[in-house]
Amino acid sequence: MGLDALNPAWERWNEERGRIVLAYRPDVFDGGSLPAACLPTIYVTRGKRGRRPGGERVGHDWFVTLYLEPDVDCGTDRYDDRAAAIDAAVSLADDFDAGRIDYRDEYQVPREEYFRALDEVIGPTDE
Repeated sequence: MGLDALNPAWERWNEERGRIVLAYRPDVFDGGSLPAACLPTIYVTRGKRGRRPGGERVGHDWFVTLYLEPDVDCGTDRYDDRAAAIDAAVSLADDFDAGRIDYRDEYQVPREEYFRALDEVIGPTDE
């Protein structure tokens, strides 16, 4: 699959040897009802990740994490190699844009106004 199959709603923000950062619709996360700080990002990183993006990484495994905000993530999955991690990130990006990720459960404090604005940007769910 690879990054060439990336959903057009996602932009490749950064690509380095040990890290790839994908950003969701940066054109609409402009500080209004969708604050720039809430820009969903997918990190593909080599090595064990620290508590936050950019922390020290150790090891050979690859990790994929969807961050809804810097302190809100949807968990991390591990992969044996870069290609598998990239394919997983592309699939995760598709799922997010199609509305198949239930991001509300990841927030400890409900943000209904923000959720409504985000729902307008994200595609319909399969429900």
